[in-house]
Amino acid sequence: MHKDRSSNPDAGVGHDTVADTGAGTGTGTGAGAPGSHDIAGTTGSNSTEARFSRRRILKIGAYGAMAATGGGILAGCGHAARKPIPSSSKSLHLPRQSQHIFESGHLPYPHLEPGTDTIPEIEHIVVLMEENRSFDHLLGMLGRGNGFKLDSKGLPTATNPYHNGKLIRAFPDPNPCRTEAQPVQSWYDSHFQYDHGTNQGFARSASGPAAMGYYTGATVPFTYGLASTFPIGDSYFCSVMGPTFPNRSYLIAGTSSGLVKDALPPQPAHGTIVDTLDTHGISWRDYYSDLPTLDLFYLSGPQSIRKNIVPIAQFYADAQAGTLPSFSLVDPQFTKSGTTEGNSEGEGEDIQYGDAFIARVVNAVMTGPGWSKTMLVITYDEHGGYFDHVPPPGAVPPDNIPPDVTADEQYDGFARYGFRVPAIVVSPYAKPNYVSHMVYDHTSILKLVETKWNLPALTARDANAANMLDFLDLHHAAFATPPRLPAPPDPALLNSCLTSGPGGSPSPGKIPPPSAIIKS
Repeated sequence: MHKDRSSNPDAGVGHDTVADTGAGTGTGTGAGAPGSHDIAGTTGSNSTEARFSRRRILKIGAYGAMAATGGGILAGCGHAARKPIPSSSKSLHLPRQSQHIFESGHLPYPHLEPGTDTIPEIEHIVVLMEENRSFDHLLGMLGRGNGFKLDSKGLPTATNPYHNGKLIRAFPDPNPCRTEAQPVQSWYDSHFQYDHGTNQGFARSASGPAAMGYYTGATVPFTYGLASTFPIGDSYFCSVMGPTFPNRSYLIAGTSSGLVKDALPPQPAHGTIVDTLDTHGISWRDYYSDLPTLDLFYLSGPQSIRKNIVPIAQFYADAQAGTLPSFSLVDPQFTKSGTTEGNSEGEGEDIQYGDAFIARVVNAVMTGPGWSKTMLVITYDEHGGYFDHVPPPGAVPPDNIPPDVTADEQYDGFARYGFRVPAIVVSPYAKPNYVSHMVYDHTSILKLVETKWNLPALTARDANAANMLDFLDLHHAAFATPPRLPAPPDPALLNSCLTSGPGGSPSPGKIPPPSAIIKS
């Protein structure tokens, strides 16, 4: 049954556009900000968590990591080296009291049977989630959406105070590699970077000055070409002000069940989106390169789930054959394996490999026979510790589970989004030259799936999320013929930073460049 989406009563509760406050261009630290903190004051947050990174879990095995960290809660968080950051006094911008907040189990169309297909124009929803890039860091110089403000020379005006009393201006990253150690996106450091809504804590956090680097189309030509052609969202936030695993948990379960670190999350109370899809007989697959996202919840089964977790080669075969399932997750290569470089754009990687991976996935979708009925969502799990000038607004908490941290690090709990990340929607029905200003997070992808098949919400967060249909015009396939896009770079020709080093902070004379340091 086809339902007119224009009458959808819950395309997103309280999800207006986010105003550009200009907070990222100021020089103050905000009322009550931890202005006395410098990088030395945050080293504790980069110790144990860094050692038990996703790559560490890959090396020692997920269960071994859980045992080493006390059953999934990372020990030794370095609290002695920190000063608490109080909860923000700013308004959380939650839905007005007159607006009803939906709970888990809510159906997008309560009068329809669960499992009803309300968007027959789209048969395949594909999700590609890369890693560790903020909106400004990757798309701030795109010229579309709420990116950097530029001076008369065309350079970003955004600055952040550094621990030595000087300001660091946003600067073009000198090469395509990211270090293993910096920037940093832990729960603590992300809140330090947020700095009570000023976003003036990036350079003084454990990220250091590397946080202020950015890329342009010269380094990632395919990504820039894609974002210049298809619609982007400039108010798409990651779900948690923290690292990868909690944010990917929100993509799958609408909650991290209290998790704020890179460890395996508890099993969610209402299951995951693939459980819901299985219940209603809707096909899905997780196509993985080296680590399936679904290993967060289904590392040891059941077989009914594991059978749909398949190698990435199957994605290209299915796209070519026109046999992609109704819902697809596409996972990048998270770590180097032999001669295969990582292409997730995460720690220790060359971003050009991520640009090439995105190009291969997009081209596989656009040239396959299923293109005419496909919607591909490309986004990033979290900001990676990189600067963004838009303070994350308040969010509907998914449940009543508080962050699994000490009392002095509760902050706003899960009632606030994380920082902005890039979001691009690729589809024949995508709106050309369009920027969606609605507020989204990773649970908006869940809400999209739930809206299409009228499925019950997993948590209050996805129940109230915007459903991403603003990116589409379902009455007109503007990209029925796939557009011509730039070729990605050949990383093998320009990957010397993988052997010579990325020149990252604190390497003197490279990051930050002298031109980026100005007097306060």
